[in-house]
Amino acid sequence: MSFAPSSPPSVSQHQPARVPSTPSTARVMPTNVMNTPTTTTATSQGNGAATAAASTVAPSATSTANAPNTPGTEIRGRERQGSFGGSTRAKILKPFNTANIKILLLENVNETAVRALRDQGYQVETHAKALAEDVLMEKIKDVHCVGIRSKTKLTKKILDAAEKLGVIGCFCIGTNQVDLEHAASKGIAVFNSPFSNSRSVAELVIAEIVLLSRQLGDRNNEMHQGIWSKVSANCYEIRGKTLGIVGYGHIGSQLSVLAESMGMRVYFHDVAPLMPLGTSKQVGSLDELLQISDFVTLHVPETEDTKNMIGEYELSKMKQGSFLINASRGTVVQISALAKALRSGHIGGAAVDVFPKEPAANGKFFESELIGCPNTLLTPHIGGSTEEAQSMIGVEVSQALIKFINNGTSVGAVNFPEVDLRAIRDEENSIRLCYTHANVPGVLLRITNILSDHNVDKQFSDSKGKIAYLMADISDVTPEQIQDIYRRVSETPTNIVTRVLY
Repeated sequence: MSFAPSSPPSVSQHQPARVPSTPSTARVMPTNVMNTPTTTTATSQGNGAATAAASTVAPSATSTANAPNTPGTEIRGRERQGSFGGSTRAKILKPFNTANIKILLLENVNETAVRALRDQGYQVETHAKALAEDVLMEKIKDVHCVGIRSKTKLTKKILDAAEKLGVIGCFCIGTNQVDLEHAASKGIAVFNSPFSNSRSVAELVIAEIVLLSRQLGDRNNEMHQGIWSKVSANCYEIRGKTLGIVGYGHIGSQLSVLAESMGMRVYFHDVAPLMPLGTSKQVGSLDELLQISDFVTLHVPETEDTKNMIGEYELSKMKQGSFLINASRGTVVQISALAKALRSGHIGGAAVDVFPKEPAANGKFFESELIGCPNTLLTPHIGGSTEEAQSMIGVEVSQALIKFINNGTSVGAVNFPEVDLRAIRDEENSIRLCYTHANVPGVLLRITNILSDHNVDKQFSDSKGKIAYLMADISDVTPEQIQDIYRRVSETPTNIVTRVLY
């Protein structure tokens, strides 16, 4: 199960939460499923309190799931003071005691994210490195949210051990370390930061272009060995040279602007027709790009189409003495073919930041056929590893997690339908229903029937594969009606996760 909070409040505790005097986001998910009415006392510090309800069942479960008397835990609401002027205010959804929300952050996630999540009142546990599988399976049992980078693998086995997990934050670009489909089937949304480190990667590639063209890697190694080797043969300026970019996305397009500013001619290849920046030009095929470029740099995602994209055939199409740079994914280049081309001299140099198999921790663990190849720069997957990039990633992903936990917003999720609603009105007896369900015919009709006697202010539904997600804001409902809505929705046979936010 995931994000399993307590049941909706009883009459005595249902009070509207108020908007703070400064912008703020609402709060997360609870701890345990409870489908029987529970009376909880709100902490009296402001103008209102809020509570949430969540229930989880497999898509194929029948309505006998979530029967009454399921064990549960009381969640006390927290309140905030303040309001904006005017007759209509946005309601701050605060459906739980945030101190009950447990978040596990691994692999030295940036402090900006740690701070943002702790500021929400969550319990945040941090680790500097990835955890061993057995340790991770034990740790993940009791958390509602986990944050990782590229080394932690969230497999089906680990996700099945996560009894309360509701959302995953990948503080990096890629999400291939997570079983996205299985996470979605459990109602677990996955967020990442696909663009925050674009500038850092683009700048690294520019540096590598200069280093390769002047053979600075080899000269540096020789100097550290006490060898003085002042040569100019096969060393070039990059001005006037042709850069071929494979993948003209956020990184590729930024790189083209930087390269042009240094006097390079830029061509690019992409699977979609795109508007070039500056004077760059799109070519019709990868072969054409390889044949005209002095430098070829790769910026593509890891897919079946890009696996082994650059092999012996493609390297043979490149100019004699040209250079290859890979800062995308390790599976894009056939390492053995590249090593052969470098040692033969057909490829004049290469810079590789990503590898098919990468060590799980820092230390003397790296092995590759590229070690010892001439004019070859090898870096340990550091393209996006700058203070600026990691800070931006921390902000972007932590805010996505907070919005999903507190408000139900799933915009930006990579495995989940993207749904959002404008702020709920600050009125008594108004709620937000968040319903994750199996994407099968007849669900919306069933939900419409359940809500037919109530005032639905707004709603939005979207689907992605086998999963669908509905959000609806409902006003003028009594605590007893809230209990009834929650019970009837969570008992639908297609239910995966049901939450009610106040």
